[in-house]
Amino acid sequence: GARGAAGAAMGLPAAVRDRVAAVHRGSALPERLRLYDGWAARYEQVPGTPRGGERRGAAAVPADRRVPAGCGGSGLHRRGFRCLHGVDGSAGMLEQARSTGLYQELRLCVLGTEPLPAPAEHYDAVTVVGALGEGQVPSTVLPELLRVTKPGGFLCLTTRSNPSNLRYKAELEAALGQLERSGAWQKLLAQEVEYWERATTEEESTQGTGYISGVVYIYQKCPVPHLEEG
Repeated sequence: GARGAAGAAMGLPAAVRDRVAAVHRGSALPERLRLYDGWAARYEQVPGTPRGGERRGAAAVPADRRVPAGCGGSGLHRRGFRCLHGVDGSAGMLEQARSTGLYQELRLCVLGTEPLPAPAEHYDAVTVVGALGEGQVPSTVLPELLRVTKPGGFLCLTTRSNPSNLRYKAELEAALGQLERSGAWQKLLAQEVEYWERATTEEESTQGTGYISGVVYIYQKCPVPHLEEG
């Protein structure tokens, strides 16, 4: 039954549950980065996290184009993307990303606090998967993501729909909608994913499944309008 599924899905090691809870709650930025540095070597070993956002983002653009990813680009690479740039606020996470050999460029950058280390209109696609959430990357990062995306380029963004992230999700969707109404981009997809990642507590679990739900958004940056001659 549902309770059994919840018990199995939340049968993560206590240390993993505690670490996930620590990086998601509103601790100060230096403390969160220190936690990620310590987690880096074992981060990819945490089971049961669907990578729906990477799959959707990878399908959107040709494989020879530039795609910056928040240092989770293995799914993109498997689907033929070979020009990947990564940014992360954790030096430890960057070292782990460098060891994969997947990235042409890796830079230290705290999203939402520092400007992206790239010129304007540089990338064909930008992905931020699993980082837009309460206590993580603020929704105020959106204009900076748009800045580095080429006109006509794509942005794949994800957030969680669990109870503790609903306030953030509402703020994010308000910001997404404001940019759409201003003509900065157009929405191509907003897809709910029921089994997004494992829940760390029963309270966060979606209807007792043991997982939390999430949503994948894909936007296309509006092209620069052509000026009429004459």
